[in-house]
Amino acid sequence: MEEPDAGEQGDQTEITGRQLRHAVRRADLPAVAEVRQLLREHLRMWGVPALVDTAELLTTELVTNALQHTGDGAVVVVGLDPGASAMRLRVEVHDTVTRRPRLRDGAAEDDQSTSGRGLLLVEVLADAWGVHAMGTGKVVWFELDVATA
Repeated sequence: MEEPDAGEQGDQTEITGRQLRHAVRRADLPAVAEVRQLLREHLRMWGVPALVDTAELLTTELVTNALQHTGDGAVVVVGLDPGASAMRLRVEVHDTVTRRPRLRDGAAEDDQSTSGRGLLLVEVLADAWGVHAMGTGKVVWFELDVATA
């Protein structure tokens, strides 16, 4: 998938076939609900409603992380593509890092913290996932097989 600019200002949505691209402004946490609604609508339109719950949960985690831990917005790219052996949903969240995340009291959060478990959910529920660097930011992605939904 094309690497969009995660620092774009303004909400915008582009839909091409079975690909959805939505930009979320910096610190716009209420927009996470809008991303969930767009995802839900399009997965149903694309004929894969069984993926909705898991895709919404994982996308919410990734978008929220991007908005909370970077200084800019995020771009969500969702695609339903035929894979090598099965149809796959791929969700990518592109961000840019303009500030370093702050840790509480200079230490990483421990196992008793109320946050920080989102990527564990992604690891457990996604059929595949990963992170790769992109310029000044990164892309965190996951895939769900349609056949396993």
